[in-house]
Amino acid sequence: MVKRTSFEGDACPIARSLEAIGDWWSLLIIREALFGVRRFGEFQSKLGMARNILSARLRSLVDHGILETAPASDGSAYQEYVLTPKGRGTFPILVALRQWSETFDERPEEIATVLVDREKGRPVKKLEMRAEDGRLLTPADTMLKPRPAPRRRSA
Repeated sequence: MVKRTSFEGDACPIARSLEAIGDWWSLLIIREALFGVRRFGEFQSKLGMARNILSARLRSLVDHGILETAPASDGSAYQEYVLTPKGRGTFPILVALRQWSETFDERPEEIATVLVDREKGRPVKKLEMRAEDGRLLTPADTMLKPRPAPRRRSA
């Protein structure tokens, strides 16, 4: 059995993304950041994480460009963790995980919240995979094919 310590150079984009956000603590930190948590103590309080684990996960998320540090918005000496565009790009991933759980969880009645549109207050529609022409796609409608080689520039 091969022990893998990194997916960084893997050719699979799913494996590569798991390198940056593949553990559950990181996804929960991103979830909290999407809802406005910015300070170390707030993350620790909301998630109940040990300081050393939280510190390591925040450092990794900063190293992967998902969060960045910024001076505290209240002018204090603290620093805050702010989502980057790459970090905000995880929103559909978290929504997909949430909707998957709402569909397949053994006890969906225990899910305490509903994701709603802030403006209308209505539940968010299920994510869908669509072809370029708008057709709804299932896994059977898709396949992987090799990426075309990059064009060489002539001198």
